[in-house]
Amino acid sequence: VIPDLPKAGYTVWVRGYGLVDSAKVKTVPGKNLNLTAVIAPSPKAAAEYYPSNYWYALAQPPAKSEFPGTGPQGNGINPAMKSQAQWLRIMKTDSCESCHPLGGRGTRTLPANLGKFETSMDAWERRIQSGQAGTAMLGGIGQLGKPRALKMFADWTDRIAAGEYPKEAPPRPQGLERNVVITQWDWAGPTVYLHDEISTDKRNPTVNGNGPLYGSLELSADFLPVLDPVHNTASQVKLHPRDPNTPSAAPPTMPRPSPYWGDEVIWNSQNNVHNPMFDEKGRVWITATIRGPDNPAWCQEGSSHPSAKLTPVKTSGRQLAMYDPKTKELSLIDTCFGTHHLVFAEDANNTLWTSSGGGGGVVGWLNTKMWEQTHDAAKSQGWTALVLDTNGNGKRDAYVEGEQRVATAPSGESLGTNAALNAALDPTKDTRLNAAFYGVTVSPVDGSVWGTVLGFPGAVVRLVPGSHPPETALAEIYELPWNNPKAAVQGFGPRGLDIDRNGVVWTVIASGHLASFDRRKCKGPLNGPKATGQQCPEGWTLTPVPGPQFKGVTDSGSADSNYYDWVDQFDTFGLGKNTPIAAGSDSDALLALNPATGKFTVLRVPYPTGFFAKGMDGRIDDPKAGWKGKGLWSTWATRAPFHSETGKGTSSKVVKFQLRPDPLAN
Repeated sequence: VIPDLPKAGYTVWVRGYGLVDSAKVKTVPGKNLNLTAVIAPSPKAAAEYYPSNYWYALAQPPAKSEFPGTGPQGNGINPAMKSQAQWLRIMKTDSCESCHPLGGRGTRTLPANLGKFETSMDAWERRIQSGQAGTAMLGGIGQLGKPRALKMFADWTDRIAAGEYPKEAPPRPQGLERNVVITQWDWAGPTVYLHDEISTDKRNPTVNGNGPLYGSLELSADFLPVLDPVHNTASQVKLHPRDPNTPSAAPPTMPRPSPYWGDEVIWNSQNNVHNPMFDEKGRVWITATIRGPDNPAWCQEGSSHPSAKLTPVKTSGRQLAMYDPKTKELSLIDTCFGTHHLVFAEDANNTLWTSSGGGGGVVGWLNTKMWEQTHDAAKSQGWTALVLDTNGNGKRDAYVEGEQRVATAPSGESLGTNAALNAALDPTKDTRLNAAFYGVTVSPVDGSVWGTVLGFPGAVVRLVPGSHPPETALAEIYELPWNNPKAAVQGFGPRGLDIDRNGVVWTVIASGHLASFDRRKCKGPLNGPKATGQQCPEGWTLTPVPGPQFKGVTDSGSADSNYYDWVDQFDTFGLGKNTPIAAGSDSDALLALNPATGKFTVLRVPYPTGFFAKGMDGRIDDPKAGWKGKGLWSTWATRAPFHSETGKGTSSKVVKFQLRPDPLAN
């Protein structure tokens, strides 16, 4: 009943919750096998196969009574940490798990070759300095407060070393979960990592049917990995910046050697490709660094460019590029605005909207139709500040702005430590947000552009371009409901987002929920002086994702970490149109929600443990081929594939999910 395997030798065994792996049998397709499941000799032995979040849930964050932090000479918590919820945001998606899962064997134990230390706190302090990401990890631990954070992580691994294990077992697959078929391909190498993949045009999932997939390697290397899933072959598209002196995106040095790679510098990308996207012609657009950070004069103050006259921009950390598989040509496109994620609008100009990661203060777009006609990057692009209509007159006017400053990580992602609204309101003027988008999507209903603003509690922002952007672009901000008595469930920390065909926005949040925002449910004014964030709690619905909560945490949510989400607008998988799917980034899974019932279908990757998804998409290869003609695609997006069950030498993988009509269908 295992479908469509190429002719080769295979190793087959039984794995399941409550079991230990059976004896491995070597075989070839077409042979019948008689395999016997092996019951785990103890609950502890069974727990070795549990997803990472079940182990990470054993960690015990500081109690609510320990906040606010009083600093290194007090309780060791950063004074900027005002609540346990703020701590959880950093402990999960917005720092500690933004690059890899926590809770797998590679992280819940301390590597022996790390050295010998007097205390586990010392071992953890050494551990987080390892490799080229060491400086970033030190920064993340500093956001929490290094003394108290090290104490928490040391206590976690000490208890596990002493024999503690998760008492709550993950459920075995139920119902439709038993019908899931998963296929994986290696497509990069052990020293590089993936951030995202793309298989088709988000607006039309039949584009590129049966064609190759493309990935983005971010800091690690300067090529696009390519997978041909029909012929089971992997290849590369070589990349290059316009300026050969473009600095490497990853630091060329490290605070301390890696337990896996020593002092070898394994990441060396100049292009730093973050996100790919197909267009209607089967071309691949990417956010890519093509030069150094200083912008050309036409972006800056004194320029006659329509956007620069309103909002001059001095620097951008990443721009755009486009690869045409037919011609094998790579086009580099300079932009004044920084880029991070990108998405096409369903309009006549095939407008490509981008996010910056949260810094930079503007949202930018490229009129790709005009660019194709002219190849004039300056003429074809625009950008705008995010301006709220706080005077309530329904149009954009002169605006008040506070300090435009968003602290960012080296990747360009906002640290979420700056207030989005930091200016006093003037009743005669509008007000500029101190913010830009992290995630970005476009409504198929009205063409409005939606993005997430990282932080606490964080927000989604709706941007209406108007008739002549950037002069007419107006924004609305909707914060996650936090300390809001009108909200049934409180939540915080949005990251990725998408939208369904009805215009409902879906975002994953650090409190452990898949959240939706339906603007049609709002009862109060959506502009004016009171529309500054908490004006529409009734628009939010927060559904806890599956899995246990952290030890000692009593609020709604889960210890799972969810990096991004995607809405299956066209039923490319088989659960119906407009199915929102969250990345179970710490649970080895994708999590598909039925909005009508509030129930999740968990698409678990059982081997190797450690699957860490960020993005995903769905494609219809053959509309007439039933379940075999369509499927979901994702990739192993951890920066540390060597943390997985298979250890050093593990390559990032493409993962295809299909849903057959019953468990034995072929």
